[in-house]
Amino acid sequence: METPVIIPIYDPLITPLHSAEDAVAGSDVQLMGLAPDQREALSEDWLDELASGLSEHGWMSVDARSWLGTNLLAALKQEVQILDRTDAMKKAGIGRGNDLVRDRSVRRDKIAWLQGVTAPQAALFEFFEMIRQGLNQRLFLGLKRFETHYATYHSGDFYKQHLDSFKGRASRVVSLVLYLNEEWQAADGGALQLFNRDNDNEACGTVLPEAGRMALFMSEEIPHEVLPANRTRYSLACWFRQDEVPLPL
Repeated sequence: METPVIIPIYDPLITPLHSAEDAVAGSDVQLMGLAPDQREALSEDWLDELASGLSEHGWMSVDARSWLGTNLLAALKQEVQILDRTDAMKKAGIGRGNDLVRDRSVRRDKIAWLQGVTAPQAALFEFFEMIRQGLNQRLFLGLKRFETHYATYHSGDFYKQHLDSFKGRASRVVSLVLYLNEEWQAADGGALQLFNRDNDNEACGTVLPEAGRMALFMSEEIPHEVLPANRTRYSLACWFRQDEVPLPL
């Protein structure tokens, strides 16, 4: 089966709203009532675990709550909820350039790109940067940067099987998904289904989108899909890339 390749749409920064939403929209206002977590540098053992899972299996799932902290996860969820409520998120697309289309038969999620302009985003970017450096030191992947967006799946939304990067392009190299949903149950749907890199008809793992749960996988190798959600589902997608500057879509 030929696996489709999905490329999200880049969106501009959101126009400031001169309200509590300013913290998400690009101003220097911070969300109130969220005490900062005391976070330490990622342990060498934990980074070893990430690198081992990617090199041996091409993917892995880990609990990142001890490193991110409950306050940061709550702040990130608050941001994506504000974006969702204010219709600041855009439907994601398939393809690039003149071939870009919004095909709701393939994916139905909405996205908003992060720029690192709020306190929660800045803390998250520090976390991703430590992962980038750790994977480079262990796997020599030559990862130069990362890009990340929020994603919202409402009830009934899904994302059919795809790869995150064109084969041989070596732009997106490692994919990461971080979930922001408390008390998520299997009956709520919306699980990430991963497939064998040598047989895209063979499922090799399922990840529930529970708050603090993180999935990593090789972007060109691991087909995956998001099963239909039965309640609103919030997440962050991040790609670690080998190219130095964003490519035009």
